[in-house]
Amino acid sequence: MTRPRLANHARGGVLRRKRLNRGPVPRPSQHGGTADRHVVGARRSFLLDSACGLGGIALASLFAEDGLFAADPDPMLPRDPHFAPTAKSVIFLFQSGGPSQLDLFDHKPSMRRWDGQALPPTLAGDLELAFIQPDSKIWASPRQFHRYGDSGTAFSDLLPHTARRADDICVVRSMTTNQINHHTGQLMMACGTPFVGHPSMGAWALYGLGSESRDLPGFVVLNSGSGADAGSGIWSSGFLPSSYQGVPFRSKGDPVLHLSNPPGYTTESQRARLDVLRDLNEMHRSLSGDPEVDARIASYELAFRMQMAAPELLDFSGESRATVEAYGLEEEATGAFGRNCLLARRLVERGVRFVQLVHGSWDHHAELEKGIEKETLATDKPAGALIADLEQRGLLDSTLVVWGGEFGRTPMVEDRTPSREASRGRDHHRLAFSMWLAGGGIRAGQSVGETDDFGLRVTEAPVAVNDLQATILHCLGLDHTRLTFRHQGRDFRLTDVSGRVVRQLLV
Repeated sequence: MTRPRLANHARGGVLRRKRLNRGPVPRPSQHGGTADRHVVGARRSFLLDSACGLGGIALASLFAEDGLFAADPDPMLPRDPHFAPTAKSVIFLFQSGGPSQLDLFDHKPSMRRWDGQALPPTLAGDLELAFIQPDSKIWASPRQFHRYGDSGTAFSDLLPHTARRADDICVVRSMTTNQINHHTGQLMMACGTPFVGHPSMGAWALYGLGSESRDLPGFVVLNSGSGADAGSGIWSSGFLPSSYQGVPFRSKGDPVLHLSNPPGYTTESQRARLDVLRDLNEMHRSLSGDPEVDARIASYELAFRMQMAAPELLDFSGESRATVEAYGLEEEATGAFGRNCLLARRLVERGVRFVQLVHGSWDHHAELEKGIEKETLATDKPAGALIADLEQRGLLDSTLVVWGGEFGRTPMVEDRTPSREASRGRDHHRLAFSMWLAGGGIRAGQSVGETDDFGLRVTEAPVAVNDLQATILHCLGLDHTRLTFRHQGRDFRLTDVSGRVVRQLLV
């Protein structure tokens, strides 16, 4: 008999993970004599005739036994990938706000002869922009660019530390997105869709692979700067079980609020309290068949283990003087982001699957020169140190590092105060922007993609956001088309209905 699928009342969908190397979910035996058929018939009659609540509880319990509502006892247990991975962990250095690629990575010297002139009508066309008109004046970047390393990759003078790692990274100059505003653009980059309520990339990675860390969350979020417009949406578990959502850490004091016990409350008494809570939750789960109860139990147990592991994680006293200086921990400009970069390295060392650093303040509609100098001063040195540190410790080959924002900036000026030259900025630009990747199976020392002479449109090797996500999952050993979750009657995935692995990025 084929059992009907019932909606998971807590999530609105049946929890159906692709079972990697596990075999089919066991079903109850279909054989039996007259007595067995009589018992089954009586049970069905009882459930149908009973009050809705009692019948629903009993039926949910039976379905839980069949594995239809079952969640893993520990959702963080490591699971086999679809194929051999090139990366075990991801560190995503998310630069919220949209860094100006024209002033950092995409050198366009030919723009200088057009500086101050309106964008030609043949190029403006039906160009979609957030605040300025398509025929606004072109603003050639005032930055100096130089080529670095054996690869000869060009970087702006704002990125001296990243530039020194030119042969360790791959710069993608042909990123595109279909979103033009921050909130939806950040959701698109993190969740593969601009709609609220979908799982983020880190949540998908945990759902597919679990975590090798037993005492820390598998998905950790570290914030600096002004944060992200989309807020917690970019580390949400969406309709996946809540065990997979990102856990924001503070960079000072307890990494998670209220992690330390209050005075007079011992570890033993806390353990006894958790044991009672676990028993009660397991009773509730046996009645309801709700997999979110498993997530609740797992979160309590993880929090208890974190109380032992987190203080050591945040104790940098064992780091060398050279490491402290490389990350700029004692410098005012680099301290916050540098601390998060070092913490990211320490997290992946301890088996954390996905670390997302969110650094805001890149939205430079005005005073771009001042603003971008401030943000690169804060982030360039720590980012370069992170690559060097991972390589020195033998972690770069197993750690995929990604740097970038939700979109780029226009080659045309946005001038809200024309009387002040220093007030000039750039508008949002979705048709062409730059990101870089390193480690974890990425072919280093190359640039991928090209844009036109104005940096306006991609002319070679376009990489859409879903393509980037498919490639990141591929590095983790996951086929983005097979990593699905059934919700509200359809199978969802990180890359929605598109996405392709960009082989040019890979070794």
